[in-house]
Amino acid sequence: IGQIQPELYQPGEGDARRGGAGGAGGGTPCGRLSVALRYAYGTEQLVVRVLRARDLPAKDANGFSDPYVKMYLLPDRKKKFQTKVHRRTLNPVFDETFSFGVPFAELPARRLHFSVYDFDRFSRHDLIGQVVLDNLLEAAERDGETPIWRDILEATAEKADLGEVNFSLCYLPTAGRLTVTVIRASNLRAMDLTGFSDPYVKASLMAEGRRLKKRKTSIKKNTLNPSYNEALVFDVPHESVHHVSLTIAVVDYD
Repeated sequence: IGQIQPELYQPGEGDARRGGAGGAGGGTPCGRLSVALRYAYGTEQLVVRVLRARDLPAKDANGFSDPYVKMYLLPDRKKKFQTKVHRRTLNPVFDETFSFGVPFAELPARRLHFSVYDFDRFSRHDLIGQVVLDNLLEAAERDGETPIWRDILEATAEKADLGEVNFSLCYLPTAGRLTVTVIRASNLRAMDLTGFSDPYVKASLMAEGRRLKKRKTSIKKNTLNPSYNEALVFDVPHESVHHVSLTIAVVDYD
């Protein structure tokens, strides 16, 4: 019928079942994530060890995924860490350690946000799901070698609430000129502790997964609804226009 999986019976597994799936509320489970925490009092560092993931969904046509994990210590999204990408697996073993500087008194108010992605070389990386871990003070005072398991929850909301960017494209074949006019962005996510962001827009001209050229708008300070009305111009010969693509990114300046 099946095989016994020893990791299911390791200490700490029951915490995930009692504490709910992922701590993020709602969403459909799509695998599990294992991490371990400890707090270094002398340096005021929260040490996060990303151990492994299990039973991830297949996002690629080959029946596998190329997973990696990105993490923030909320509410600060400016500092983030990312594991290495593991190719062609649904059960990656990461075993990577990262450190966030945070005063001990702030631990009860902070949360760890883990996003699990499927790497795609030629297009946008697929968000598999997320885990939000709270009660960091309690978790950090456990045995640092004891893994914490949490369900990974589907996180379609992360794609839906990032805001919008408004731009237009114009290509002049005779001049071989592609113009991207960035008009505005709206309802962006607040990335700073002030409740605002310092957004700019970056356009990248891509070919075969490589970035050929990039252009940026100016930075708009302390706003979630920036207005740009700026033209970003690329020289693209007519014979090459069908072989290139554009990536438009909205970035918070730090």
